[in-house]
Order: sequence, then structure tokens, then C-alpha cells
Amino acid sequence: MFNPFFSKDIFKAGAFMKTDTIAAIATAKTNSGIGIVRISGEDACSVIDRIYRPRAGKKKLSQVKSHTVHYGYIYDEDILIDEVMVLIMRGPNSYTREDTVEIDCHGGTLVVRRILETVLRYGARAAEPGEFTKRAFLNGRIDLSQAESVIDVIQAKNDFALSSSLSQLKGAVLERIQKLRAKVLHEIAFIESALDDPEHISLEGYKETLSSVLEGLLTELSGIRKTSENGALLKEGIQTVIVGKPNAGKSSLLNRLVGRERAIVTPVAGTTRDTLEEQISLGGITLNVVDTAGIRSTEDLVEQIGVDKAREFVDKGDLILYVVDASLPLDENDRQIMELLKDKKAIVLLNKTDLPPVITPEDLKGGCSWFDTYPLVEISALEGMGMEELEEKIRDLFLLGEISFDDEIYLTNARQKAALEDAYQSLLHVKDSMEAGMPEDFYSIDLMDAYEELGSIIGETTGEDLINEIFSKFCMGK
Repeated sequence: MFNPFFSKDIFKAGAFMKTDTIAAIATAKTNSGIGIVRISGEDACSVIDRIYRPRAGKKKLSQVKSHTVHYGYIYDEDILIDEVMVLIMRGPNSYTREDTVEIDCHGGTLVVRRILETVLRYGARAAEPGEFTKRAFLNGRIDLSQAESVIDVIQAKNDFALSSSLSQLKGAVLERIQKLRAKVLHEIAFIESALDDPEHISLEGYKETLSSVLEGLLTELSGIRKTSENGALLKEGIQTVIVGKPNAGKSSLLNRLVGRERAIVTPVAGTTRDTLEEQISLGGITLNVVDTAGIRSTEDLVEQIGVDKAREFVDKGDLILYVVDASLPLDENDRQIMELLKDKKAIVLLNKTDLPPVITPEDLKGGCSWFDTYPLVEISALEGMGMEELEEKIRDLFLLGEISFDDEIYLTNARQKAALEDAYQSLLHVKDSMEAGMPEDFYSIDLMDAYEELGSIIGETTGEDLINEIFSKFCMGK
């Protein structure tokens, strides 16, 4: 049976855990005001002693207090490389829990590279991608969910992704998962103890107790699944497709959302023949917006290609914005578009409300028996009317209410979400076994699976290959 006390500590005894001294450039490899070269490992202070010369005095940096800053110069033998500030941070009070040195130098690409080359020449080796954060994980400073949140903070595209990543970085996922695992482990221990010592520990009436515990666990995991349902989508951006008849105002809407004249707008129907794509931030949410050709029956071969592409984008879209011209009556083209939206997340936009209306929201809702379930917003893309309400409707569809990162966790990482789903299914198997009258040792097997899957989220039950794969995606120097 799987050992519930398995953890990443087993890696430290083998080749997986490296303790040599590493170095890398920690800032972007482009000209900037400041560049940083980071060194970490047991010989970090010895390496800096060999290349650093203070402006005044002769005290070596290996002899100074931790968490102090020193002004001086970096030399390669007698060749001056740069004027620098050096930060000394001794383990375990550092990012990696090892002795760490950061050299703050001028940000020219040449000088930063020369300093790194000098550091490597005098005793360090080049760090692998993400190796500083990997060491922080293996040394117990952070768990795997926190480690993965580091790269998510760096790559955040919107306020939601940033807030979610920072919440994980503070340990929100770790704390929640540890509590869930503790509850599961308690039941495993009780079952195993009762099976090993039936004379002193009875399982009589235990099914009722376990059933109550299971319901609580399933409810809690279901809540995390629900809040995280759109997590990855919000992190990467919602694929948002603008559709409608020709000249309904789709391109005007795109221009309004983007904030500039991205699409050509003319009174001529069918101006947009191909798709236009833009990424925008709306109320802290990233939308990957696609403006499509107007959907209508046409004999024009080029226009028909555009219409076919519009239909394909509707099939793949996460959100459809259906733009309806309020100044014209509905026709067969509108009804075809309505059919395309069936079973899709969509918002209906009644556009051109600055003109005398010909159709009303009631007319639209009567177009299809199921169409009145879609949110409807009256807008004027030309005048900018209704944009705030549109933003609210999008938030309602994807955020399930107001987000509070103090109370909830949002798993935006696909690996973590898959592990959570597997844990949930394992607990359902326990419930099925109980209902089928199976022996208690069957419960223990599935409970252990749930315990292991939850552990993989925070890195307590994660193999070496997966660890290496995760950190290989990090940037160099992080």
C-alpha cells in the first residue's frame, strides 16, 4: 500500500537534490537600468569573495552579516568589470534556504553577461531553468503549488490571474489542501487500525460516520471545482467571438473594446471579409476577441469563405457576443445565427440603440423558444453606451459572483485541477463501495488514492520526472 508519509524529502538523499553552487542572470536579457546576477549554494560567499573588491576596507563578504548590502567592484583578476551593489543573504533565511548572493550591476547586456561569466569561472555553474525555485521547493521553503505560482505571477495577463497567483504564492492552496488531506488521513488511519486490531477498535456503525465525513469532503472539493471551473480560461483569456449579420456593428464593437480603430467601419454591408483578432483587458479579465465576417446567405465566393470561418469560430468560442442591429427587423439570417448559439455561452447585444428602434428585447426573446435564457444588453457601439453593463454580464458568466481570494482558492493550473478531479472521483468510489456493501479495506484503498492525488497538488506525492518537467518551463534565473 502507498505510504501516506511519503514526501519530497526522499529526493534530498539522492542525485535529484543538488547542493552545488549555481548562478544565473535574474533579469531580462535586454538593456535596462539595472541587471541582477544571482548566486546560490554552499560556496556562494566564497565565489563572491574571489571577484568582489570593496570601495573601502578589506573585509571579505563571507565575513559580513546576513541581509546586508555592500558597494564595490567586480574584477576578473585585475580587469575591472563593473561597479556594483552586492546583497548577502545567508541560509536558511533566503529564497532557496541556501547562502545566496545577488549582484546588482548596470543593466547593459554585455556587462551582465561578463559578470555571469566571471562568476562561473570562479566556482559556480550555470543554473538550469527554474533551479532557484526548485531548490526553494526541495528545501521546504515553498510547496509545489507556490512554486508553480511563481511563474504564473511572472506570466499573469490580467488582474484575476495576478491575484490568483499571489494568493497561491502566499500559501492559500497549501493550507486548504493540507486540511483536506488531514481529514482523509484520519479516516485511513482509523480503518487500518481497526483492521489490524479488531479486538480493541470496532468498525460497528463506522459507515454512518464515514458517510458524514465523505459528504463534507465532497462538498468542499466540489466548491473548489466550481470556483476553479473557469480558472484556466480566465488566466489565459476567454476566446470571445463577435458574430452578427453584416453591418450590425461588429467592427464598431471591436474598435470600442480595443479603444482604437482596429477594424475598418463603413456603411457597406460585408466590409469585413476575414477575421480580426485582438487581446484586450475588460474589468481585469482578458478577452481574446475575434471579429468575424457578417453571417448571411451570399453568392460571393470570398464573402462565403469569411462566413464559413465565422461559423467555425463560433463552434470553438468560449463566449459569443451576438450583435443585433436594433434599427432593422429580424430576418432568416438572424434565426440561423440564433441556432448557432444553442448550448453556447453567449450575450446578446442589441446595438444601435442611439437610432430609432425597430425591434425590442421582447422581439429577440421571441425569436427562439430557448433564446430568452441569454443575457441581453442594449448598447451603442458607436457612442459607447452599455459597455459597463456588458462587462458585468461577462463577469457574471465566468466569475460566479465577486471573487474573494481571502476565502476561496482558484486553481488555474491544469495539472492541479486534474489532480483535484482525480481526488474527487476517488472519494466518489468510496461512497459507491459503501453503498454496495463492500468491506472496509476497499474504502481505505480509494481514500489513499484521494490522499495521494491531493498530495500531488502541493508536491508531497510527486515523482522526479514531473518535478523536472514543471521547473523546466521556468525562465532562467528564477
